[in-house]
Amino acid sequence: MNDNDGVTHQMLVRSREAFAQSVNDFSEVGAARQTFARLQTRIPKIEQLAAAFGVGRSGAKQGTQTINDAREAILADLFAIREAAKVLGVEEKFPYPPRKNDEQLLQLAGVYANNDLAADLAELQSAFAERMNAVGDHIAARQELDDELAGGLEDVRDLTSFMKVQYANNPGKLAEWAAATHIERAPRRAKPKPPDSAGSPTPPAPPG
Repeated sequence: MNDNDGVTHQMLVRSREAFAQSVNDFSEVGAARQTFARLQTRIPKIEQLAAAFGVGRSGAKQGTQTINDAREAILADLFAIREAAKVLGVEEKFPYPPRKNDEQLLQLAGVYANNDLAADLAELQSAFAERMNAVGDHIAARQELDDELAGGLEDVRDLTSFMKVQYANNPGKLAEWAAATHIERAPRRAKPKPPDSAGSPTPPAPPG
């Protein structure tokens, strides 16, 4: 959950607590109560999705490290085999291993394949698969989290309409609701100011 997600979540929680104080002023079978119930259900789901999003991001990062480790292991084996082939004078059968193309690396590993190398090859392939799964989970959680946060904002907008009607003659109650539903965004960074020219010498006036 990033900073903007966090402030939105906090606002939804404040809105839930604020409306709960006035819920008895609304019909038990009315739209306001239904919207409030939806918001109550949505907030825990947002918290669960935020946790899943964090786990997915961590898994994707861990997957990257696992791939790096597996890649280095398989490269070490390939170079060792090539060096042995040089000694035997058959290095042309073992092309130089690529470092920056994992697909070619896997293909070359298949060419080099032997009992020792097979385990490293399987580990690298497994690391790729695990990372793709982690990235997929991460992306899915992000989309679901965005959808729920957007839904929560829509719920609060609907509740605001109900509050304005119910408390049209109660400015204090409406002020409390406005405070609860206000979202403070992080201030934008100011653009750098141009260098101060106050200390620069004033050019002489042209002769008149």
